Amino acid sequence: MEISTDMHNKNSGTEGDMTVSTSRFGEIKVNSDLIIRMTAPFPGFPESSRFVIIPHKKGSAFIWLQSLDNPGLAFVVIQAAHLKPDYYPTIPDLIKKELGADGNGFLEILLILTIPAGRPREMTANLLAPVIINSEKRLAKQVILDQDYDPCWPVF
Repeated sequence: MEISTDMHNKNSGTEGDMTVSTSRFGEIKVNSDLIIRMTAPFPGFPESSRFVIIPHKKGSAFIWLQSLDNPGLAFVVIQAAHLKPDYYPTIPDLIKKELGADGNGFLEILLILTIPAGRPREMTANLLAPVIINSEKRLAKQVILDQDYDPCWPVF
């Protein structure tokens, strides 16, 4: 199962729904079944362990990874396959196990983007530290790879 970029639109109206106030999107309703739990926090953000995916806008490849624990924290990400189809980092077995991925499990790879204010053509993607998500189990981790990848790979 691939990550759905319309996850925040799924609303079952059940007790599992929660409303979260964010600085970027205002109040959003989140189905608890769609919460992505970090197995380890992002470096520098120890208080944020729960996230939800929010699409940037219809038809856009950009995605927001919005923290549910810190209303001001949201990462702009993109599925690696959309940006760099030949990007196949080796995910260590220990990380696969931590994310609950069996031998046949599919892991989604998201790349965090850095977009300088007013200079979108200088956007870079972090290929060295992707966010790996087991979308079936809703578990994720940012992994710093032991491979020769660029943390500031120019998108354009």
